[in-house]
Amino acid sequence: MGELKGALIGCGFFALNQMLAWQDVANVRIVALCDTDPERLRSMGERFGIERRYLGADELFAAGGFDFVDIATTVRSHRALVEMAASHRIPAICQKPFAETLGDAKAMVAAMRDAGVPLMIHENFRWQTPIQTVRRILDEGAIGTPFWGRFSFRSAFDVFSGQPYLAEGERFIIEDLGIHTLDIARFILGDVTHLTARTKRVNPSIRGEDVATILLDHEGGATSIVDVSYASRLSTEPFPETLIELDGTVGSLRLTQGYRLEVHNASGTRHIDASPRLLPWASRPWHNIQESVLAIQEHWADCLAAGRETSTSGADNLKTFALVEGAYASARTGERIPVETLLA
Repeated sequence: MGELKGALIGCGFFALNQMLAWQDVANVRIVALCDTDPERLRSMGERFGIERRYLGADELFAAGGFDFVDIATTVRSHRALVEMAASHRIPAICQKPFAETLGDAKAMVAAMRDAGVPLMIHENFRWQTPIQTVRRILDEGAIGTPFWGRFSFRSAFDVFSGQPYLAEGERFIIEDLGIHTLDIARFILGDVTHLTARTKRVNPSIRGEDVATILLDHEGGATSIVDVSYASRLSTEPFPETLIELDGTVGSLRLTQGYRLEVHNASGTRHIDASPRLLPWASRPWHNIQESVLAIQEHWADCLAAGRETSTSGADNLKTFALVEGAYASARTGERIPVETLLA
């Protein structure tokens, strides 16, 4: 296809990582920016030398001249922007969380499908080097068939200083962080049939929940626990690491702090360094996430050029988003939720 030209909508907190990563993706160039805040738009445009700048998405789409759009705005604008992309038949990447409601997410997938253009959700956590390494070890059969797992993200990192709006919503940790951890659980152990969830608010200065524990029943027969917290004060701060424990029919796997991976079976115990690269533009401790941003954007470019569906397509991410909705429903009612009823 030659060079792919992209437009970025949203020049806020996380979009800088996406712009820096796009510079490293072969045969891709961001040619236009859009943001409702003139100062953010000016700052991003000057930093990356992008002259085409728009305060409104309708003006951006009307001008055209790009092959895809990267939507890096907050969730309330996602449906309108994705449907605008569909109406112009422009492939789109959409930041997570996918939508405000599962109904909106289904409508967005349908709009892009009917337009015949791809939609990918920027669900980058499954693209982290340690997560990809765990997946590779499983595919090698090193621990046999997994029957139990735990996916844990526990921290006291102050995420509110950089993203103060996170403290204002009635939903917090499942929608913002748990969505990543639930997607990792799906990626590693397969789709989910039922779930049960409990939540708690420890920090009195926020509106939403900052602790959640979710029990998942997977289609393949495995059971897993997803536990996430921004209220856990540990001796060594693990942010932003996801820790994983897996037990299988012939062995076990443990991904522990410091990206240390231990694989044990009848042949003995292997120790693997699953550390992410520190990219030239990245900074610790964010480098794990920043590397995965580059990985998912490279995946998008490869799939768009080849006409393949992406790993985190809109259709695939509906299954992760359904787990978020199911977790909130279970926490509210105390009931075990069948996931298929949410996807129907």
